[in-house]
Formats: sequence, structure tokens, C-alpha cells
Amino acid sequence: MEPLTFVLFLVGFGLLIGGADLLVRGASRLASSLGIPALLVGLTVVGIGTSTPEIAVALQSSLAGQGDLAIGNVVGSNIANVLLILGLAAITAPLAVPQTIIRQDVPIMIGASLLVLLLALDGRFGRFDGAVLLALMIAYLVYVVRQSRKENPAVQAEYAEAFAIDVRRTQRDWLRQVGAIVVGLALLVLGARWLVDGAVAFARVLGVSELIIGLTVVAVGTSLPEIATTTLASLRGERDIAVGNVIGSCIFNLLLVLGLTAFIAPVAVPVATAVRNFDLPVMIAVAIACLPIFVNGHTMYRWEGGLFLGYYASYTCYLLLASSQHALLQPFSLLMLYFVMPLTAITLLIVVRRSLRAGRRSALSKP
Repeated sequence: MEPLTFVLFLVGFGLLIGGADLLVRGASRLASSLGIPALLVGLTVVGIGTSTPEIAVALQSSLAGQGDLAIGNVVGSNIANVLLILGLAAITAPLAVPQTIIRQDVPIMIGASLLVLLLALDGRFGRFDGAVLLALMIAYLVYVVRQSRKENPAVQAEYAEAFAIDVRRTQRDWLRQVGAIVVGLALLVLGARWLVDGAVAFARVLGVSELIIGLTVVAVGTSLPEIATTTLASLRGERDIAVGNVIGSCIFNLLLVLGLTAFIAPVAVPVATAVRNFDLPVMIAVAIACLPIFVNGHTMYRWEGGLFLGYYASYTCYLLLASSQHALLQPFSLLMLYFVMPLTAITLLIVVRRSLRAGRRSALSKP
């Protein structure tokens, strides 16, 4: 691989993240100046904005004929969002998990994940599949808007503090915010093009598939905005916002990013057999694993964050071993299948049982 390609790959990452930051800042400030509440800005504008790197890379990949890279980026980003980002944030500080996320957002994420697997069973994402996902995305946004109006003043105040914006100032310089949005979009397009070209070159030089590059390097790179916003929210003590940001981003990735990709692509986007048989089931399992973790006292503790990080490291190791057909692949797979996963399942069942018992005792003790 030529040195220039490597440089463009790194610069593409930088442009992608910088463009997303400009777009989120400009759009959120413009929305606030138009009188949109901070809670709604955080749930929609910021949530969609942090998924713009995935959108840019997925669209660029599908238009360039690299369908594996597009699908791998979305699936890998969702796995990284939950296991890597929530794991890192929980190790930083235990994460508070609001009831609404347990009862509504996580089930929606699980349902969207199952739907994506169902649509992928025929080996491709066509324009009809994209239309279905986009229609559900619109329905989800309508649902979010309605739910935001029902939130209590404490939650609204927390979001207002998290996305604090001087409305009087933004009303005077709204042209600057529009300019930030335009520049951010331009950087996203250019960064995505260089990143995709570099990723394809990496795959050829390393002798691995574009799918592996999309599931690992590109997925983590496009998840950097989520890593930044979630870690910052956790450090600020806004830990329920941190969890909501990650779960919301996963839903946007599935409905918006995949929907746009399938709907705009000139031909149906192929879905590799490995994705249908392994990566999509892993993504679904990761989504389902959130329920017992979050139910545990409505808090994600440090040891649970460490568990998530361990699973992400194991998933990455499996991908690398499988891509090279290493001799350790079979013993590693057997260890995960017959020891680590059953042990984890038993641990989570015990945690949920204790949490439910504690909840019943608390309810009985109330007058």
C-alpha cells in the first residue's frame, strides 16, 4: 500500500469525526435558536448527528460497490456501541439506567435488530427493505417527540444543562451555524471517500476481507463521536444520558443508516453469509444482554462494564482468528461456546433474580 493511501485513510478519519462534530454543534445550536427544547435536541439532533459518520461511510461504500464494508460498518458499530462504549463508560463510573430505556428503548433496539436479520435472510438489502426501515425511523422519531413532552421537569433540566446553549447568541449568528452544518457535511463526504478507499487498500494489503475491516477498524472509528459524548456525559455525572445516547445511536444505525443505504444504493446491497450466520446474531445477543444488565438495580456497574469489554475483545479476537483461519480458532471457539458464555448466562440470571427479589422487598416495605 502506498504511503499516501495510509495518510489519506488517517486524514479521512479526522475529517469524518471533525465533520460530525461541526454538524452536531451547528445543528443543535440552530435547533435551539428556533425554540426546540434541549431535551428534544439531545434525543434527536445529537442522536442522529453522532450517527452521521456511519451514514457517510455506508453510503460511500454502497455507491462504490463495497457492500461488505457498508454492512460491516453498521453491524460492527452497534456491537462496539454496546460492548466497547458502554463498557468503557461503566468502568469510568457506574451508569444510571432510566426506566424508560429498560421498558422502551432497549426493546425497540432488540426489535429493530431482529427485523434487520429477518430482512437480511434473502442475502441482500433492497430498496423495499430500505423503505421499511426508513418508515419505522419516522415512526420512532414521532414516538420520541411525543415521549419528550411527557418527561418531568428534572429530566428536561438535565438535558438543558447537558446541551447548554446561549439562545440569544445563536439567534444573532444563525448564519454561522448554517455554515458549520454545510462545512460539516462537506468534511463528512470527503472524509468518508478517503476512509473507504483506505479501508479497501488495507484489506488488500493485510489479506483480510473488507467485511472484517468494516466490523473492526472502520466500526470503531465511526463510533468515536459516541465514545466522546458518552464518556463526557459519564464524567459530568449525566450517566443516564450516556446510556440513552448509546442505545439511541444503535436504533438510528439500524433504521436510518441501513435504511438510507438500502434505499439510495443503485443496486441491492449484498449481505454476506458470515454476517447472517454470525455477526447479526452477535449483534442481537448483545442487544438482548442489555436487559439483564440494566435491570440489575437500574445501574450498570463496573464489573458489568468489564464483562462487556471482555466480550468485545473476544469478538475481535474471533474475527481476526477467523480471517486468517488460525490454528487457535477452533479451541478459542469451543472455550467461548461451552465455558465463557454459559458461565456469563448463569451469572446474569443470578443477578436478575436478586434484583427482582430486592424490588419485591422494596415494594412490600412501602406503606
